[in-house]
Formats: sequence, C-alpha cells, structure tokens
Amino acid sequence: MLVDSHCHLDFPDFAEDRAGVVARAHEAGVGLMVTISTRVRRFAEIKAIVDAHESVFGSVGTHPHQAAEEPDVATEELVRLSQHRKIVAIGEAGLDYHYDKSPRDQQAASFRRHIAASRETGLPLVIHARSADEDMIRILEEETGKGAFPAVLHCFSSGAELARRGVELGLYVSFSGILTFRNSQDIRDIAAEVPEDRILVETDAPFLAPIPHRGKTNEPAFTAHTAAVLADVRGWTAEFTAERTTRNFARLFSKVPRAALGLSEDAAL
Repeated sequence: MLVDSHCHLDFPDFAEDRAGVVARAHEAGVGLMVTISTRVRRFAEIKAIVDAHESVFGSVGTHPHQAAEEPDVATEELVRLSQHRKIVAIGEAGLDYHYDKSPRDQQAASFRRHIAASRETGLPLVIHARSADEDMIRILEEETGKGAFPAVLHCFSSGAELARRGVELGLYVSFSGILTFRNSQDIRDIAAEVPEDRILVETDAPFLAPIPHRGKTNEPAFTAHTAAVLADVRGWTAEFTAERTTRNFARLFSKVPRAALGLSEDAAL
C-alpha cells in the first residue's frame, strides 16, 4: 500500500467527483489519504469528508497564506478540534515568502501556535516552507528548544540545509510530484540523502501533478508516479518503496490505526 500523506480533497476541483477520486486512488494502490486543512473556519468540510470515506483522514490548521485571514485561531482551538477520531495531524502551517499572501510576522505567530498544538497533542505538524529557509530553521530550532514535537516538511522544495537541519531535529521530509519534474535534480539529490526512515510521499493534490500528468489536475492516484521516481533515486524496488514510506507514515501519523494501513499492531516500524 502507498499513502498520499498530503492532499486537499476539500478543494473545489474535487467537489463533483470526490468518490471517484478516492476510488481511483485505491485502484492505483494508494490505500489511504490525508486531506489537509488550510482554513480552520472551513474545518466542517474536512470533517464531512473524513466521516464519509473510510480511507481518508484529515488535519486541522491554517495555511500561511491564510494567517492574516485567521489571526484569532488559538492553540486551544486546534487542540480541541484535533480530538475528532480521524483528525491525525496539525496544519498545514508554516512560512511562505514566495507569495507573501500574509504578513510574515503573522505567518510566524500562527506557525508557533500550531507548533504548540502539535507539542501538546503529540500529533504531527504538517509544515509548509517556501522561500523561507533561514527563518524556518531558526523557528524550528527555537521551538524544539522549548520541547520536541513531531513534524514533516511537506512537498519539499527547499534547500538541502533545511532538509538536513530538519532531520537533525527529528522531522520527516515528504516529496511530491516536484520530484518527477525535469528541472528538479536538486530535489532528487536531496531525496537520495534523506535517511530512509524519514521519507514520505504525497501529491499535494490538486496541485503539482507529476510527470506524465503535468498540466492536469493532480489527484491521490498519482502518488504512484512520485513513488516510482523515489524508488529510482534510491535504488529501491517498488515494493520496498511502498513498504518503507507506509511504515514511516505509520510511525509519524501514529493516530492512524495500523489496521487501516494493512499493518499488525505489533508490526515493527
């Protein structure tokens, strides 16, 4: 089984065929998906989707693009909403200096509140990092100094130093369709060096469709294409890639029942 550790099934792109999207994922060997929150004020939509689909789990959080839109989301609210049985992560939250859709100080403040929620709940924090490597490293090191928290650098497109420092702090690194792009050799080089027990795969659907689906709406079924490139980069078989990334996911997203991943309760991770 493969896991799409990060998609956005609540986005309008999937509104008319969400059941079909989930079914096609299963047909492609993607047995489980995590639909990631970008706005806490739309959490009801995430909740409805995870309640409707057995193989879909979710998160709760405010994307850095929406940090100015949701400045009043407190750590306590994130913790409370995360108590739903199928909410298995906090976020996505972080820093995006590429688009700067929210003031940077508000992005940072929101990010730190999400870190506190991850630390309190033990749920992994899904981190969005774009064009903000230095500040991301600084905040992660400062916050880890206050107490460790589980986390993943999702849809990794940053520099090698952020990957290295993140791994040193205990974080995981997740690769999306970007890994397959012709001009992404630097990302493939990073994927070759990340410890094998810290690697995840994802789509970030509906964005960033991998080769051979560039220009189309991305969907969880396409996780298989990213996994195939990861296997090539690492010199792994397809079977080992699926097993390794799924066990890594199970270790980090520990609230997901192991049975949902085809793993026994006593399986070594």
